[in-house]
Amino acid sequence: MAVVSCKGVEKTFIKGKESVEVLAGISLEIEAGDFLALMGPSGSGKTTLLNLIGGLDHPSAGSVVVGGQSLAEMSARQLAKWRAANVGFIFQFYNLLPVLSAQRNVELPLLLTALSSKQRQANAAAALQIVGLADRARHKPGELSGGQQQRVAIARAIVADPGLLVCDEPTGDLDRETADEILKLLETLNGEYGKTIIMVTHDPKAAEHAAQVLRMDKGLLVEDAA
Repeated sequence: MAVVSCKGVEKTFIKGKESVEVLAGISLEIEAGDFLALMGPSGSGKTTLLNLIGGLDHPSAGSVVVGGQSLAEMSARQLAKWRAANVGFIFQFYNLLPVLSAQRNVELPLLLTALSSKQRQANAAAALQIVGLADRARHKPGELSGGQQQRVAIARAIVADPGLLVCDEPTGDLDRETADEILKLLETLNGEYGKTIIMVTHDPKAAEHAAQVLRMDKGLLVEDAA
């Protein structure tokens, strides 16, 4: 069953008096439980497509359906609530709040839910356990290595138990050994926890961890590099 369905997706940005076409008619289906890597040169539209699938932006034309929901039909408020429950975001830069502990950073997405404080704490602790950082719950980001900060970011992404993880260059700021550890963690989340993962990467080594690799160029899917 396709968890993501994109049909004829176009995206155009207006810069001054110019229109810049970033996506030129993407049609793509991603099955539940897949681990997909999107590769391609800078400016090929990878991150734009990822943002559309994650509900962070709307297409100029075409449709994006995720988990049976047409994202274009939701209001901004409905979309924010939908994202909080259904999508986990992992970025190259960890976007952790420096004044908060790892535990509190992981809890943040749950503030949009009706869970009690006790349940939020329990869920955050469970997420940190999954990523192997239960013993760092009280540490602030500045007290953690880059790899540990990315693990906290991953815990934050999975704390609400979303079915879909969208990852934009998740290892781009890490050394090779640490990057491989993060990629193995993503493989575990995919294989053992059933998360559907879409990962944008420039790194062929990172893409090797995915089950399927698609290449983009000039706003189009141009080949299956798997």
